Amino acid sequence: MSPHPEQHAPKYNKLYLDKKNGKISGVCAGLGDYFGIDPTVIRIISVIAFFFFAGPLVLIAYVLLAWMLDPKPSDLYHDEKEGEFWKNVRVKPRNTIRDVRYKFRDIERRLRAAEAHVTSSEYKLHKEFRDLENN
Repeated sequence: MSPHPEQHAPKYNKLYLDKKNGKISGVCAGLGDYFGIDPTVIRIISVIAFFFFAGPLVLIAYVLLAWMLDPKPSDLYHDEKEGEFWKNVRVKPRNTIRDVRYKFRDIERRLRAAEAHVTSSEYKLHKEFRDLENN
């Protein structure tokens, strides 16, 4: 047994209740956050579905989600940028993979340029001149 209770890593792709942005219990705000849709749109669709299609079913689904879902942890993301990244992972995973691949290619290109500069004879010559100036 470890002296510290196990801390579970946050689940970024999990559906949570978003009580901070919610009106009643945070179900519509949580669905909006999870699917990348404005919660107001989900609220409007829910009200229309309640009055015109399957009122009891919508109400039961809402109550069940409010009861079953965990509240969104306040420290789920370190900052707004990380939250946007994970939202894009949920909503547009192919774009996220493309963006990460692009960033790695850019880092590799810059690293190769730095390596070429440091290993060039011109760099060594300038370093020798600086060393002579310092002496």
